[in-house]
Formats: sequence, structure tokens, C-alpha cells
Amino acid sequence: MVQRLKTTSFKPWMIDMSPPQFLALTFALVIVAGTFLLKTPAAATVHISWIDALFTAASATTVTGLVVVDTGTVFTVFGQVVILVLIQIGGLGLMTFAVLIFLLFGKRIGLKQRLLIQEALNATSIGGLIRLIRLLALFSLTVETVAAVILALRWVPDYGWQFGLYTSVFHSISAFNNAGFSLWEDGLTRYVGDPAVNIIITFSFIIGGIGFTVIADVLHKRQFKTLSLHSKMMIVGTLVVNSFVMLVFFFLEFSNPATLGPLPLDEKIWASYFQAVTPRTAGFNSIDIGSMRTDSLMMTLLLMFIGAGSGSTGSGIKLTTFLIMIVACIAFLKGEEEPVVFGRAIRHLIILRALSIIVMSSTFIFICVFVLVITERSAPFIMILFEAFSAFGTVGLSMGLTPELSAVGKQIIIIMMFIGRVGPLTLAFTIAKPKKPSVRYPTDDIFTG
Repeated sequence: MVQRLKTTSFKPWMIDMSPPQFLALTFALVIVAGTFLLKTPAAATVHISWIDALFTAASATTVTGLVVVDTGTVFTVFGQVVILVLIQIGGLGLMTFAVLIFLLFGKRIGLKQRLLIQEALNATSIGGLIRLIRLLALFSLTVETVAAVILALRWVPDYGWQFGLYTSVFHSISAFNNAGFSLWEDGLTRYVGDPAVNIIITFSFIIGGIGFTVIADVLHKRQFKTLSLHSKMMIVGTLVVNSFVMLVFFFLEFSNPATLGPLPLDEKIWASYFQAVTPRTAGFNSIDIGSMRTDSLMMTLLLMFIGAGSGSTGSGIKLTTFLIMIVACIAFLKGEEEPVVFGRAIRHLIILRALSIIVMSSTFIFICVFVLVITERSAPFIMILFEAFSAFGTVGLSMGLTPELSAVGKQIIIIMMFIGRVGPLTLAFTIAKPKKPSVRYPTDDIFTG
């Protein structure tokens, strides 16, 4: 049951707000604030429309990375810093920053605030949340700093101290928060075979996308056998999915003259690895996405739909949701009453939640594609489909359709990015009525299949 906030400290229009409603509202307010900042003359080198400012603010806050204007040339340093701040807020969450400020000034974190943090981090309980917030902030700062330093060692010799340091910081923050924003119009294609850039960027967004609860669990327990079931599924699932997709992508694109074809073998391997891990909400690209084969694009669609880990900087239905439905199907086919993973049974309520997330996510994507097919009649269907999945998964990969979207199309993608980051269930809970006392009804059978 969704708990509701009742306090006289909120303004009248915020009284009796549930944590999902408050979470959605804070994201919306940050996007609006970012829009006004990006629309100021100091933020851009050229005039940009309100819809483009809104799109960029929404893309940054939802850590998506889809862009309608080039970040590196259209926005000034001030505008790029605004985008970075929005990325950091969107990735870690506004409630995380609010709690850190409260702790800095020695304020007490009450039950209402803990419920909001629980919803923002998708945690199962409110126990240990403040410790998790402290660990989260310290760990994020550490990873971003280390990544920026290593990238600076690579880029300062090429671009000088000023731009080399700046672009290192920008890409480290963008990578850890799975935002996919880059200062180069072609993304990271110029570094397709560079080991340092490939390793640091992918390490950052894999760590950021695996989930803060998993990170805390690993740092606290340090042994795989003592980890929670969620952590075990995320770690093993990430390794298996990334390895499998890397091999498939390598063979599918090996002879494609527009992607891996012209590259030497070592760069083919690096590009395959990078493109295997980036669709699960990271959004960076080291090859031309629009030139990929249709079978590779279909595999990328599935990865964007699956997304990252629960309680992470990424979105999508989440890897554990996908794995739960896989093991539930296997258990059903084997005639077992409940799925068992690593010696632990998965409750039916968790399976119903996973099913609800998949159904609602699929519904939102269908509606988005349906509307885009109407508004973007000149665009190929595969490009529309790719754009919708990328927006929902807050991935940021595009086949080139984003800058060509109509005003209505941009608004639809903005809504999809918002839904993808806040989460379909969270959005549903914002309009859901309080749960009434449960009543048990007699059961009956329905024919399926």
C-alpha cells in the first residue's frame, strides 16, 4: 500500500501527497527550472526555442541523453554546467541532495522524509536509508573523481589543460549517471578503439547502473555467497547479458562496412563490447547507430527495454524484473509452484509487480509509437520504434530522428523520458486511490493460452 504524507509543513496544494506523487512533482519542477535556465541568453550561443530548452532539460534531468541541438556547440559553458547539474540531480535524485543538505546542517530526518527516500531509491524498507544515502554520495563522488582524473590523463595531452580537464569532468559525471551526454556531436566514435576511454566510460556507467543497494551490499558483505538475492541476480545477470550480447553483436556487425567492417580486429572487439553494454540506459555510442543492421537494432531495442538495475541511475523495466519473469516462466513450464533462484523462492507478489511493470511499460511504448507514427509520417518505422524505446529506457541512443522531430513529437518523447525515469508504477501510484480494506472473493478459472 502506498503511504501518504499528511503534514502541515507543506503548502495546501501539497497536503496529503503520497511519496510517488511527491517524487514525480520534484522531477517535474527540476525540469521546469532547468528549462528557464537553459533559455537564458547566457546558456546558449544561438537562439533556441522553448521546446528545445524543455527537451534538453528533460533529457538531462531524466538522464536520457537524447539531444535536439548539439550540446558542445549550441550551449555555452554556463549552459553545459546547468546540464551537468541537472544530470547529477536526476541521476542521484533530488531527495538524495535534500537529505545531504539536511545532514550538513544537522537537521533530523523524519519518517515522512524517509518514506520519500524509500520511494526515490526503490528500497524495500526505511531501515538504514540515511547510511545508504551517505554511502551513495561518497561512492558517487569517488567514482566520478577517479574517472575524471584518468580521462584527464588521456585527454589533457590532446586538448590542453582547460578543455581536457573540463571535458573529463563532464564525461565522467555523464557516464556515472548513465546520461549519455557528450561534448562531441559524434559521441565517442573517435575513440572506438581507445582502451582507456572504453574502460573508464563503461566502468562508470555499469557501476552507476547496477544499483546503489547492490553497491552498498557488496561493500558491506564483500562475499558473493552472503549477498542478498537481488544483488546476486544483478551481478550474475549483468555479466551474462553483457557477455552474450557482446558476442552476438560482434558476429552480426563483423562485416558491416558502415560499423565494424573497416575496423581492425582489436577495435572490432572494443566496439562490440561498448555497444553491448551501452544500450542498457548509458546512451554513449562509439559507432554510427543509424548504420547498424536491423537484427542488431532489434537486439538493442530489447536491451533498452530491459534497462539497468533497480535503485540506480538508469531506467527501463530493470534487469531483475526481466529475470524474474524468465525464471517464473521456466518454473511454470517445469510444473513448479514458485520460482527458486540461488536457493531462495520468489514471492508471488514480486512476480505480479514485475508483470505489472512489463505490461504498463509495453502499453506506454505502444501509445508513444502510435502517436509518433501519426506525427512523424515521413520517418521510417524502425527509427520511430527506436526513438520510443530509447526515450522510455532513458538511453539516449538515436538513429538520427531526434533533431528532426516535430513539436508534437518532441513533447511525446519528453513525456516518455519522464515516465521512464520516474517509473511506470510510480506514475500510476500518483493517480491511484488509497487502498481500501481488502476483501476476499471466491476464485474461478479462466481459460488462457
